[in-house]
Amino acid sequence: MKVRIKKLDERATVPTYGTAYSAGADIYLLGDKPVTIAPHETKLLSTGIAAEIPEGYCGLIFARSGLASKRGLAPANKVGVIDADYRGEIKVALHNHSGEAQTVEGGERIAQLAIVPFLKAEFEIADELSDTSRGAGGFGSTGKK
Repeated sequence: MKVRIKKLDERATVPTYGTAYSAGADIYLLGDKPVTIAPHETKLLSTGIAAEIPEGYCGLIFARSGLASKRGLAPANKVGVIDADYRGEIKVALHNHSGEAQTVEGGERIAQLAIVPFLKAEFEIADELSDTSRGAGGFGSTGKK
């Protein structure tokens, strides 16, 4: 699959895959200046790229596992969604969950982008829903083990 990428700034880095089997492509902080994120602060970070995601697909922005587990940095909205008709700059709202200021260097990998297919649902009003063994059991209703 080809996804067209537009560099909005000459310093932008095109997303890259870490290995042949990586599901997400790394996306990079734009520029050459470091950005410091205070404890429990969120900053909107530029990537300098826009994408043309094919119809029937979306882009999902996920945390990079090392950045999240070692430095407490992860997308503030947990998973960002890039719709196929969006053509603006891809930005990452990076939140610092740690108790220490964290500095991200320009050109550093800040998140990962997965291109995934989705199904468009047609929502229909119903008076009744089918029964299941779980029923309306919600949070914690299936037990711990």
